[in-house]
Amino acid sequence: MKKQLHEAIQYPDEAFPYIMYIHTNRSSIPKGRGVNDLHWHEELQMTLVTKGNLTIRINGIDYGLETGQAIFLNKSVLHIVTYLSHDGEYVSFNFPEKLLAFYSDSAMERNHVLPYTNSYLLSLVIKGDAEWQKQILQILWEMKKKFERKESWGWQYEISIHTVQLWLILISNIMLSSEESSKHNRLQQERLQLMLSFIHQNYTNLITLKEIADVAHLSVSECARSFKKSIHMTPYDYLVKYRIKKSCELLETTEYTVTEIARIVGFNHVNHFIQSFKKQRDITPKEYRKIRNVQTPS
Repeated sequence: MKKQLHEAIQYPDEAFPYIMYIHTNRSSIPKGRGVNDLHWHEELQMTLVTKGNLTIRINGIDYGLETGQAIFLNKSVLHIVTYLSHDGEYVSFNFPEKLLAFYSDSAMERNHVLPYTNSYLLSLVIKGDAEWQKQILQILWEMKKKFERKESWGWQYEISIHTVQLWLILISNIMLSSEESSKHNRLQQERLQLMLSFIHQNYTNLITLKEIADVAHLSVSECARSFKKSIHMTPYDYLVKYRIKKSCELLETTEYTVTEIARIVGFNHVNHFIQSFKKQRDITPKEYRKIRNVQTPS
């Protein structure tokens, strides 16, 4: 099954569309999109670093966060945590914008939610430099405690109230930019998502740079610039990296030979596959399979 860039979040309780993920280098609880997993979702997100430090990349810009710092991510923003310290941990709170509106077409939705969630605002780092940022961080820590003790009566109400308080503090202290640069950033995000999705859906086939560029209605040179600026690699390098990632899944979960896997993930020649694999993973596909089999005995 192909893993899409778009994350369709599965809430533990559909009657309360809210989830808190706990991410480490080893796992994500509940199962979700964690470290080194490029994705986007329709929900708003608040991420709090609870241990260590991390780097999150949004629209080609790396943001470093330390313990106790946080970042807000708007809906539909492509992002990836590219680094998390060895024993690091972070929690992500994901919720739909409708939770902030109370009910559809409310004054709150029209005046205080949609103008921000539909704006060119991609993200906002919250380091605690100002008093209002300290208030938000304090609320996030409190929300984490509530999620960990969800058996307490009325905890969903408490989470909802905390979230609305947090949102009001946030929008009271930021100014929406109408600058052309902000519009360009959002457009760049949308184009990149189209091109990356095309690669994810067609990586098993022969893909040309022109085909990738055509998806976003860009020239070949502009396509290459967009990749370099946003994810710091060429379209071809990203394609090869994604093929290697998919080959790792097949090496772990199937009995296909290395030659068969090379063909399945889009390599024309097995030698090219082995060379590319070793360049990225520092070991051969056979060595990788052997190590993984030892680590996860049947």
